[in-house]
Amino acid sequence: MLSDAEQYPAVLAELIESEGRLAAATRFRLAVAAFGRVAAYDAAIAGYLSARLPVESGSPFPSVWSRCFEKVMDLRYGENPHQAAAFYRDPAAGSGLFSGLRVLQGKAVGYNNLADADAAWECVRQFERPACCIVKHANPCGVAEADDPGRAYDLAYETDPTSAFGGIVAFNRPVDGETLARVLDRQFVEVLVAPSFTAEAVERAGRKPNVRLIEVPTGAAIDAFDCKRIGGGLLVQTTDNRRIGPEDLRQVSQRAPTADQSADLIFAWRVAKFVKSNAIVYARDGRTIAIGAGQMSRVDSARIAVLKAEAAGLPVAGAVMASDAFFPFRDGIDAAAAAGVCAVIQPGGSLRDAETIAAADQHGMAMVFTGVRHFRH
Repeated sequence: MLSDAEQYPAVLAELIESEGRLAAATRFRLAVAAFGRVAAYDAAIAGYLSARLPVESGSPFPSVWSRCFEKVMDLRYGENPHQAAAFYRDPAAGSGLFSGLRVLQGKAVGYNNLADADAAWECVRQFERPACCIVKHANPCGVAEADDPGRAYDLAYETDPTSAFGGIVAFNRPVDGETLARVLDRQFVEVLVAPSFTAEAVERAGRKPNVRLIEVPTGAAIDAFDCKRIGGGLLVQTTDNRRIGPEDLRQVSQRAPTADQSADLIFAWRVAKFVKSNAIVYARDGRTIAIGAGQMSRVDSARIAVLKAEAAGLPVAGAVMASDAFFPFRDGIDAAAAAGVCAVIQPGGSLRDAETIAAADQHGMAMVFTGVRHFRH
């Protein structure tokens, strides 16, 4: 049984060559493909219907996970060269997501390229103004908003030029030739991601054939579920799509943040959501000053961020700080105050909240709580 038109030429050629007979291996391969096609059809129906089933017992998850993914491409290799890899699309995910990407040019895409490009795209599309996000090893190393994509890139790059080398650069606006040249003339880049690239940008990129250009459709669509494999099973959770605005900030310090500081606090909070925990983000004027990521201690993330700011020549004094989770002790606030941070945004909810609030008041800092945590592992 043939289940895909792409099978026709090879099967026809074999039938002609073997005078109407197909080898057992061919029949077995076709049978597997046919059962896979039927399974995908049944899974699509089950997934569509289960998504419309009334939620019972407070759980949005079906008793059986019925999803069937379509292979898009083989990848250059996995996380390491000795690992094979492929990219699959979830047909139930809808349009406007990273799975709708188009690779315009460049060498073969790898597992890490797509993982980092997705992280960069999800971060940069959180912003309304032209924005740029540079990602290295799954963490943003620089994010900025500006009046145009080129200026946003300049500010994002200045956050951490060392980490930006060999990174993924994503924009939430179309990229023209001048902006693309600005990136390629300044740094080695693996992938550029944007909603679109002008003809001039594609032509300029063609002068560096190894650079990958990836177009991603714009839209407000989000994945309903976030999945992670563990040994012999699958962890599934709803997507972390919670956003906050000025109305969600609860002032807990004696001093209130200024209007500009509130805007920077929300900017830093949006970035912190995409930084591996423990996450600390220093920001000012719609740009990151430094990012501390993935440390086992929150105060270490804060200290590392200060060191990175000093290395980049960016003053922390006057910046705001975002933390993806509450501060269990006041030491993180003390370290931020010593660096010159003027305002802090954090979820709150620690048994020692009173101590961290007192520390902020002691240092004359503004502090707001969001009531929302953004762990990212």
